[in-house]
Amino acid sequence: MARYIGPKSKISRKFGEAIYGPDKAFEHKNYPPGMHGNSKRKKKVSEYGTQLKEKQKAKYMYGVLERQFRNLFEKAHSHKGVTGTVLLQLLESRLDNVVFRLGIAPSRAAARQLVSHKHIVINGSVVNIPSYTLRPGEVVSVREKSKSLVAITDALATNRHNKFPWLEWDSEAKAGKFLNVPGREEIPENIKEQLIVELYSK
Repeated sequence: MARYIGPKSKISRKFGEAIYGPDKAFEHKNYPPGMHGNSKRKKKVSEYGTQLKEKQKAKYMYGVLERQFRNLFEKAHSHKGVTGTVLLQLLESRLDNVVFRLGIAPSRAAARQLVSHKHIVINGSVVNIPSYTLRPGEVVSVREKSKSLVAITDALATNRHNKFPWLEWDSEAKAGKFLNVPGREEIPENIKEQLIVELYSK
């Protein structure tokens, strides 16, 4: 199975936070799934378990498979700078994530689908690879014949596209420019990237 397609609330409950966005089911049951999930007795988690959980959380959050994630880590490790920060920057630079951040899609999974179905163009050319890494200055826009899609117009109506300083949105053209790679302080995700680095460094 290439992607997790099961109950997303169950995953959010596993990590103790709504990693897929607002979730009424998670708010109602904000404890781990399973018959012992609501137990007040907490099992002590090992250092390895804590590191593994952080990696899994990042993978689920960005919708990346294990091999892809490992390759991204190796790439981050070979770059200059702090490995954990570079890893998050590479994840944020993925096309599916940028489509989500621009507000063209309501979730990363929906953004991945839009990219795969050729509704997204980069600098005027169709790109259907969700893992494509954007470079500063590249323009991501909705394909002309896809601009009237209900899924896209509904997502854009939420006005999420002006939230991030590393992205510039043109509502008339339905296009956004990737201005620069975000700094760690600009990435809103609650991820302890150092734990992931420690896990892969064992």
